[in-house]
Amino acid sequence: MADTPSKRPAGFVDFAPDQVRRFWKAVSVEPDGQGWAVRLDGKMPKSPAGHSLVLPTQAAAQLVAEEWAGQGDVLIPATMPPTRLAFTAIDRVREVREAVADEIAAYAGSDAICYLAETPDTLVERQARDWTPWRDWAERDLGCVLVPVAGIVHRSQADESLAAVRKQALALDDYALTGLAMATPLLGSAVLAFAVQRGALSGAEAFDLSRLDEAFTEERWGVDAEAAERTEGLRAEAVMLERWFAALR
Repeated sequence: MADTPSKRPAGFVDFAPDQVRRFWKAVSVEPDGQGWAVRLDGKMPKSPAGHSLVLPTQAAAQLVAEEWAGQGDVLIPATMPPTRLAFTAIDRVREVREAVADEIAAYAGSDAICYLAETPDTLVERQARDWTPWRDWAERDLGCVLVPVAGIVHRSQADESLAAVRKQALALDDYALTGLAMATPLLGSAVLAFAVQRGALSGAEAFDLSRLDEAFTEERWGVDAEAAERTEGLRAEAVMLERWFAALR
């Protein structure tokens, strides 16, 4: 089975230590070559590898700029996920696109929406109702035929299907590919991640689909406050990724 949504993708850039004091007053977005630059008091912040913070669309640059403008007296990188996505795309993903696409295709090989419960009937019916349309969508939109299996025993998917997922991933630019690399493990599903990237699902909808099993268990047995807080944090990440993909489009 694929990694659980609690895992974070490896290699994402930590662009600054916590508690760096804010050193800028004004944040702006300006054209820069073929992209849009974020500027702090007229100067571009640099990535850990020394690259300028330039994004492919004005909307994406504005999304990042809002994070810098919204910081208080100290810089808190944990509150700036689009900036982290941008720096990861700039510093790392553009250098390892093939490996990133391989990882996304591997998730499709054990996609969460392909592993169906055997009991109880109510959960079986819910999974069939809610997941089948997205396996059908993957076949139509991604050229990827995924065969479901009842139970938790791994079943390999066809090489042709995984190659189709890989091809679709590599067709994305570095910034969208970076978002997909974060969304896929978050959701445990390459299919749901692509659906968010293409605007076929909202981030919240995809997240709820990714955790049908957990939600079913919570309905029967309840949920404690700590688990609920964690769930809401992960849902917020999915919503942020929806905004990221929309800004890139």
